[in-house]
Amino acid sequence: MKISQLSRVNPVERMTDPHPPRLIAECIAGNEEAIELLVREYEAGVFRLALSILGDPAEASEVTQETFLSALRSLPSYQEQKSFQAWLYTIVLNHSRSHLRKRKVIERLRSTLTTVFRIETQKQIVPEEAVIQNEKEAAIWRSLNQLDERLRIVVILRYFHELPVAEISEILSVREGTIHSRLHTAREILRDSLRHLLSAHGE
Repeated sequence: MKISQLSRVNPVERMTDPHPPRLIAECIAGNEEAIELLVREYEAGVFRLALSILGDPAEASEVTQETFLSALRSLPSYQEQKSFQAWLYTIVLNHSRSHLRKRKVIERLRSTLTTVFRIETQKQIVPEEAVIQNEKEAAIWRSLNQLDERLRIVVILRYFHELPVAEISEILSVREGTIHSRLHTAREILRDSLRHLLSAHGE
């Protein structure tokens, strides 16, 4: 079943309250417009997280669909001890990891940098500078892809999705101290990995 089939707008009654508990209650009750609002509120973040992990827009779209279908089925069991976004992102991670297992080989995040974050420069880049920038971007993503999955996930959540450590802790169900430790380890590994490239360009 597609999300579009689950989220048709009910023209009779408009829901304007975006507060998650209200939306969740209405979704559980079967209010189709509430489902549409819930999907619209979190769809972009879900897709970006899936794309960050999978590196494939088509596969990320599949995971987005699967995430919302799973979330809608599981809403009655949602407990507010965990923020709704953290709960939802846990589902995204589970589906994304399932896709990675099916692939059996973790694909490189080759298009994520430009697809998701769209780096904008403040000046016109001459061809030589463009080559250097592309080399740097490629090196960053190669290094990130070589990290152990535990480290790679915390880097993606913290620096690319800008989530606070407390929320990452909720999503991964590990202590905040563990998140800090993994971030520190990942930074050290990435720094060592990228040192050669940066020194080669005089940075």
